[in-house]
Amino acid sequence: MDEAVSFVQKLGGSVGMFKVGLELFIKEGPAVLTAIKDHSDAEIFLDLKLHDISITVERSVKSLLEHPVRFLTVHCSGGETMLQAAVQGAGNSALQILGVTVLTSLGPDDHRQELGYRKDLTLTDLAVTRAGMAEKAGCTGVVCSGLEVSAIRKNFQNLKTVVPGIRPVANDLGGNDQKRVMTPKQAIQSGADYLVVGRPIRDAADPKAAADQIVQEISEALSGTK
Repeated sequence: MDEAVSFVQKLGGSVGMFKVGLELFIKEGPAVLTAIKDHSDAEIFLDLKLHDISITVERSVKSLLEHPVRFLTVHCSGGETMLQAAVQGAGNSALQILGVTVLTSLGPDDHRQELGYRKDLTLTDLAVTRAGMAEKAGCTGVVCSGLEVSAIRKNFQNLKTVVPGIRPVANDLGGNDQKRVMTPKQAIQSGADYLVVGRPIRDAADPKAAADQIVQEISEALSGTK
C-alpha cells in the first residue's frame, strides 16, 4: 500500500489513470482504491481479468460499484454471455467494462502450441473475433496489443482500444515476458485510445521523469511530429 501511494503521489500530475492489477488488489483489497482517490484526482483502472460463470461475474461487478473505478477488465475467453453479464452488472453506473482479447505475453505461435487453437488462426484473427464478442456484449472497449489495434479499429469503430505492452523509444522493446510490444508513437498511430505503461515508469530511476517523457512522446505522436 505504501509503495502504491508513493507512486500515486509522485505521478498524479503526469498520469491520467492508475491501473491496479491483480497482485496489488489481492494483497491490499479495495482499500487501495480509496487510497488512490485520497491522494490523486486520477481515475482508476482495475485490471482483474474476470473469467468465471456469468452469475459470479455479474455479482462481482455489482459488488464493485461502491468503489471509485472507471474501467474493469473481463476476459473475452469467457464468452459473450459472460461479457454481457459483466455489462449488466455495471448497469447504468460510471463503471465501464473492457474485454481482454489476447494477453500480450503470448507470442505468434503460443496460442496454437499451448492453447490448442487451429493452426491457421493468427493472434490478430483471435483478437478481432473476441473484440466482436465484446462489442455485441455491450463492452466499452477492449484490451489488445498494439499489433492488433488497427485491425480492431477497422472492424469496430465504436470500441475503445486500451493497449498494454508499451515501451518508450529509449526503452528496450524486448527481453521480458511481454512479447507483443510497441512504442507510444506506434500504438497511437495504429489507433490506440489509451496506453498502459507499467515497468518503464515503475522501474525507472526517476519515475516522474520517465512518465513525463512518455507524455512528450504521446504529444509528438498526436501532433504528427518526429
